[in-house]
Amino acid sequence: MPRLSLITGGKKPRQILRTGTFRKPRRLQNQDYQCLLERCLRNKELFEDSSFPAELSSIGSGNLLHKLPPCVEWKRPHELVKNPLFFAENVTRFDLHQGLTENCWFLAALASLTLHRDILTNVVPRSQSFQKHYAGIFHFRFWRFGEWVDVVVDDRLPVNENGKLLFVSCVKKNLFWGALLEKAYAKLCGSYEDMQIGQVSEALVDFTGGVNLTVKLAQAPPDLWDIMIRAANSGSLMGCQTRTGPEMVLENGLVAGHAYTVTGIRKVTCKSGTENLVRLRNPWGKIEWKGNWSDRSPKWEQLSFKERLLLRKTREDGEFWMSIEDFETHFVELVICKLTPDLISHQNGRQWTLSMQAGKWTAGSTAGGRMTYTETFWKNPQYRLKILKGDDMEKYTNSCNVLVSLLQKQNHKHRNQSPPLFIGLSIFMVSLFYQSIRSRLPQTFFINHRPINNKCVFINEREVTQDYHLLPGSYVIVPSTAEPDEECEFILRVFSRKHVLEEQTESPNIVLCCKKIADKQDEKIWENVFTKCFEKHPEISVSQLQMLLNKVSWAGVKQTPVKFSLDACKVIMAQLDMNTSGTLNMQEFRGLWKRLLSYQEIFQRRDTDKSGYLKLTDLQAAVQEKGITLSHQFYNLMALRYGNSSLKIDFENFVCFMLRMEINGEVFQNLSEDGKGIYLQEAEWMLLTLYS
Repeated sequence: MPRLSLITGGKKPRQILRTGTFRKPRRLQNQDYQCLLERCLRNKELFEDSSFPAELSSIGSGNLLHKLPPCVEWKRPHELVKNPLFFAENVTRFDLHQGLTENCWFLAALASLTLHRDILTNVVPRSQSFQKHYAGIFHFRFWRFGEWVDVVVDDRLPVNENGKLLFVSCVKKNLFWGALLEKAYAKLCGSYEDMQIGQVSEALVDFTGGVNLTVKLAQAPPDLWDIMIRAANSGSLMGCQTRTGPEMVLENGLVAGHAYTVTGIRKVTCKSGTENLVRLRNPWGKIEWKGNWSDRSPKWEQLSFKERLLLRKTREDGEFWMSIEDFETHFVELVICKLTPDLISHQNGRQWTLSMQAGKWTAGSTAGGRMTYTETFWKNPQYRLKILKGDDMEKYTNSCNVLVSLLQKQNHKHRNQSPPLFIGLSIFMVSLFYQSIRSRLPQTFFINHRPINNKCVFINEREVTQDYHLLPGSYVIVPSTAEPDEECEFILRVFSRKHVLEEQTESPNIVLCCKKIADKQDEKIWENVFTKCFEKHPEISVSQLQMLLNKVSWAGVKQTPVKFSLDACKVIMAQLDMNTSGTLNMQEFRGLWKRLLSYQEIFQRRDTDKSGYLKLTDLQAAVQEKGITLSHQFYNLMALRYGNSSLKIDFENFVCFMLRMEINGEVFQNLSEDGKGIYLQEAEWMLLTLYS
């Protein structure tokens, strides 16, 4: 996850922003997790967090208290179950259930987090346990207003008289990472009650430090599906919300005033043509859409048997499919959260620059209100933005894609006692006459110039994000509140291919906060290769698949580089060819590419002697790393089936084995009503066994 570094002018660097990085986060309330843990272990005592005590004050002081049972107790997991676990490798989006708090927005974001294990590991440090070095203390990391914060909690959780958790719980009764994560976030917000009502976009940013792109679906762009495809392929987190109002179940199965997680997208081939489907999940873990493409919808009969097997579910687990058209009709907004904003541009693979500035609106000096207040608007904080020329300008327009985010800080210890102000931002092009002015631009400039975004929209949300296409040149960004003299601190972030950002002050000190975001550039280069291939061939054959896979240097061993045989590619093709066409489309290939990168990482980690092979014990560890548990007899059989004469497995056969196991596991889960068994007709069984 990218960290932000400060670059300052002058000999003595002046730090403007607190620099709580992920590797060295700021400690909330100066609580040092490691020191507290060691002290508790040394004194043989369990940690009790006096800053967030096991009392009603930590739950809240308003309406949430009316939902509580007569008797509320605080108990540690050891007092609730025999063998509590902090975390399990096979956690899924189906594991967590909402409690008494109306925080579906938080749960929807958390479900999205389970689809991205690298981000989940950042938020939930794994070196914690109820067994080894246990002292009743746990910690979690969140991104808050420009910095990473480490939050410490004890493991006393509120329960009713029967020992049932009052808030977030896990389907697996002995798993507690979700409940403890919610407690840490409640502490960050002020109390459990301060998590009531919110936007899924807020939690997504707090989990990632990313930037949000909000799409109002009533005015959805014509390329919405392409935007979602790019978001899914780039590892973005996505959530959505239904229309505001009392939280109630509608006749169509959706819940009004509710947040959902976008868990997948898929283009399917029907008898009448193709359809674009969106997969969503209700954080309640139940109550599903009843329209087209719902679990019992007859629309599924239009798909090939194999595609139906992999995609359709009949369990009441809160997850369902719907068409992109129904999605646009019944949801009001889509939120896409990404660490870098590549998804809003077609120029994948190029670097982005992030600049960040901290500011403050102060009554009587820098809180000038919106543009209609001509006497004071110019007093708002001003930031000079220079868009630089380069080879990476958008084709034909010679413009640069720029994303600007304005994030207001919480003014009160308790989140719900600090409702967001109405905020917005305006961008003006600075003419040559004013470019030499290094201090704040005068009132006359704003009287005689109109902003390039014409009308500045003010909304009372924590973050406002706007997307622009700007020509090279000089601009000034003016963040403001709707009304003058409203006080608040804020963070201004600017993303573009090539720019410089500086604050316009009476005594200017240029402070830049830049980081070239070049994570996984090699992967993006390959993405470009694949994209060009599919531009020529919308569907690729087995031989073309072999050609693509053998362009990549896979396992990175000292011996001969891995090359996929035609037989191995046939196995791979059969696993992923959903419509039994004998070819793969780009979406199916991207799913394969994501799995292959995961397999490569596991293979390299488990191939400790760098021989290019996994021994039987290595294979077992690799499979368990994916959250799958098998018997020893099964591993022996797989070594005989996929290994060489010494029962060692190379990368090519490891891929075939893992892919077959994962895909067939997903099919089993979809077909099984209770997760224990399935019933197949002979023709279905033959298709699964002979072409898979």
